[in-house]
Amino acid sequence: MADENRAAVLAAAEALFLESGYDRTSLARVAERAGVSKATLFKQFPTKAALFEAVVLAVGPAPGSEVPAPLPGDLHAGLLALGRQYAEVLVHPRTAEVMRLLIAEGARFPELRERTFDFGTLPAVVALHRYLRAEQDAGSVTVDSSETAAAQFLGMIASAIFWPRLVRPGSSIDDEGIQHAIEEAVRTMVARYSA
Repeated sequence: MADENRAAVLAAAEALFLESGYDRTSLARVAERAGVSKATLFKQFPTKAALFEAVVLAVGPAPGSEVPAPLPGDLHAGLLALGRQYAEVLVHPRTAEVMRLLIAEGARFPELRERTFDFGTLPAVVALHRYLRAEQDAGSVTVDSSETAAAQFLGMIASAIFWPRLVRPGSSIDDEGIQHAIEEAVRTMVARYSA
């Protein structure tokens, strides 16, 4: 029952945040739309900022969940697998909408700035860091900083897949375009970092 209530609250909150914005969404309205008592809502989400953060984090896999890093030895295949996992989060139907809301509301509400969603906590990103370190330990890549290399790789993918959707609502990319963007990012990384 608690899981069902949480799912209902998150769905109701997301809809209301997207419809009305952060400021005009009250926890009472969320509870009413979710069909739960205010006490039930407050038990799981004591503040609106905590609820908003949970809505944002619900777009992708939960931070702390594990994405297995590929075994080192085939840099192209490993990066391709991790690039696809990252792309899945970026093309999630609600990712751009929720991030637009976060950007729009974050400047007005300090409590949101303090609890801003961090792409670095995504399981695919954590796995990428682990993978690059494992490849370096195996001697197959030479990187000064796995964090910098990971940011470059993810940035190449996001610039082709995510940012156009964020700044131009209605923009889309097909599966072939997604695959091409990931492949190009992988080729660039292999050319730059292979030992």
